Amino acid sequence: METQSHAETAVKERYGQAAMAQEAALCCPVDYDPQYLKAIPEEVIARDYGCGDPSQHLKEGETVLDLGSGTGKICFIASQVVGPKGKVIGVDMTSEMLDVARRNAPVVADTIGYGNVEFKRGVIQDLSLDLDLLDKELTARPIQGADAYLASEKLIARLRRESPLVADDSVDVVVSNCVLNLVAASHKRQLFEEIHRVLRRGGRAVISDIVCDEVVTEEMMQDAELWSGCISGAFTEEGFLEAFEEAGFYGIRVLSRQEEPWRTVQGIEFRSLTIEAFKGKEGECWERHQAVIYRGPFKEVLDDDDHRMQRGRRYAVCDKTYQLYRQEPYRQHFDFVEPRVEIPLHDAEPFDCTVTGLRHPRVSKGVDYEATSEATACCEPSPGGGANGCC
Repeated sequence: METQSHAETAVKERYGQAAMAQEAALCCPVDYDPQYLKAIPEEVIARDYGCGDPSQHLKEGETVLDLGSGTGKICFIASQVVGPKGKVIGVDMTSEMLDVARRNAPVVADTIGYGNVEFKRGVIQDLSLDLDLLDKELTARPIQGADAYLASEKLIARLRRESPLVADDSVDVVVSNCVLNLVAASHKRQLFEEIHRVLRRGGRAVISDIVCDEVVTEEMMQDAELWSGCISGAFTEEGFLEAFEEAGFYGIRVLSRQEEPWRTVQGIEFRSLTIEAFKGKEGECWERHQAVIYRGPFKEVLDDDDHRMQRGRRYAVCDKTYQLYRQEPYRQHFDFVEPRVEIPLHDAEPFDCTVTGLRHPRVSKGVDYEATSEATACCEPSPGGGANGCC
């Protein structure tokens, strides 16, 4: 607990000071799209710290949550990417950072012609508690004595329940830029659970953070400067992806990995990694006679539900898995076999997803299927047009 409190204090103090004056040591060089930077005041750009650009993976119309939004650079870029039909929410615990972001939000809105960004104060591992609301309540009724302290615990529970900072299933994309490593180790599991909670089904996390190739030493864990400098709290590369998997995400993939380390400390390399992870693999499994065929290039693959598939073979899958594979990031890797006669979902029987098995073509076509047809074009057109003569 002492190490955790020491780390949080160091982070608050260092980033509070970094909001007042730029600190180069907190930055990885990042090439942001210059067309979006034109609308952002220099004060924001100079005092924003990160190691990647998750905003380049956003889409028009999405609702985006930025964890550890700082002075708002990623939020202001995202606001332009998602457009006037989209929405951006920035969450940060540092008041000095939020002051800069909130002061410049109207400036950006005037420049781009619309305002779709909101900044909130909270800790990213507890996205239910609005710290501004809590401050307002405690200012009106200060804690004085044990009874008031116990009452404050009930107040916090009520605020989480009735006025959450970020509601369940309310966000399309959660982004973050070099902030997750700053959360104490004892809170990291809760952090990933919170990311999962606020995302809508089918939503995704796009996170850039500092990772390391070896586990950090105990000595480094006790160093306040290394904690606030994105070193001591860094995940290992494999541990970062495993944290998303343990929280229930699927389709986890590395979007970019910094080739050369950003820093090396005691022989341990620290570099930027950007990952994408999806929410929505939960649910019941139903048999609708669908099949999938893995295209390759690997001889076989193992998915997040332990389905092991060899390339070129036809596998039986439940409707849930079938629909997941038809979406990103899987769809380009599979061919999909629909049953000749569709089975309505209300008539489907349970499917045992703990077993991976092949699907005989007759299951999808129908046992009594005896059609005979004339030949059809079986080859791709030649570059000059028309069939290429192989059929």
